[in-house]
Amino acid sequence: MDGADGVLANLILFAVVCLAPTVLFWCALRVPKLLGRLRERRAKPQPQGPPIERVAADLRRVHRLLAGYPSGTPAARRFGTRQAYDELLVQACRQIGVPHRLGELPEGMDREIERLRVEQSLRDRGLAVP
Repeated sequence: MDGADGVLANLILFAVVCLAPTVLFWCALRVPKLLGRLRERRAKPQPQGPPIERVAADLRRVHRLLAGYPSGTPAARRFGTRQAYDELLVQACRQIGVPHRLGELPEGMDREIERLRVEQSLRDRGLAVP
């Protein structure tokens, strides 16, 4: 039985010697990916979009612009400014977590009411909007 045990031991030793460098190299190639995933999990989430202070300042600026248009201002300019204001409201809602329906309502009275509701919700959450 010594002969069979010796052959088996030599076969296991041969397999370890042949496979060990391959396995070590494979592990060495996978370590950077593993470390990257660990860093991603530990990293703090980065905010999406511009800072909320900048969004609030832009909201106030565009609201002043929209309210200050004289009576002869072209409708296209008013419409574009209103769309910009709505987009800033959507950004603020996304960052603060206020639900809104500005994207799904057509222009008209319903959208105006939703705009007022969103402005009040933002005020209630501490964002200084006009």
